[in-house]
Amino acid sequence: MTAFLALVRRDLALASRVGGSGGLGLVFFLMVVTLIPFALGPDLNLLSRIGPAILWIAALLSTLVGLDRLFQADEEDGSLDLLRFSAAPLEVLVLAKVVAHWLVTGLPLALAAPLFGLLLAMSPEAMATSSLALLVGTPALTCLGAVGAALTATLRRGGLILAVLVLPLTVPVLIFGVAAADPSREAARPALLALVGLTLGAAVIGTFAAAAALRPAE
Repeated sequence: MTAFLALVRRDLALASRVGGSGGLGLVFFLMVVTLIPFALGPDLNLLSRIGPAILWIAALLSTLVGLDRLFQADEEDGSLDLLRFSAAPLEVLVLAKVVAHWLVTGLPLALAAPLFGLLLAMSPEAMATSSLALLVGTPALTCLGAVGAALTATLRRGGLILAVLVLPLTVPVLIFGVAAADPSREAARPALLALVGLTLGAAVIGTFAAAAALRPAE
């Protein structure tokens, strides 16, 4: 636990000093949410109906921004070798990096979702459920993305390969995430519970898979 918290604090400190990934993801999120209504036209009923889907697609694409650097920066400066030979299990250290990355990128997206929902003419109930669904589901996107980031850690330009690897894995999260954004709480509850299960499963499977992908370089 000490190593876990220390690595989370270290990654958060680096993110605050370097900057870029969290703010860039939020700006990208805003751009996607803003541009899609221009393409669909001024039909407010249509926008409010597909608003949750737009928010989830924007969140998915924003999560991918900077995800290729999750392990690549540590690989380049040698920090990843120190993590591999650390006394703490590699899975715990991978989970720490995933948590830090989500706090910088995923959490701001979930908190900003109600504000961006205004651009999509969403009802207050839909904005509230969408924000809750993003808060629960975006960790799953980060955990699944960590697998692709680990596989492409040694590639200089692995961003496109990472997207090809990760996007098919996120389809169930998108399906239940949009369903959990239903304005009716009773209708959204089963999808929200399924989304919680997907997040927990992705946290376990993604952590172990990413750690296994990083081990062959030892």
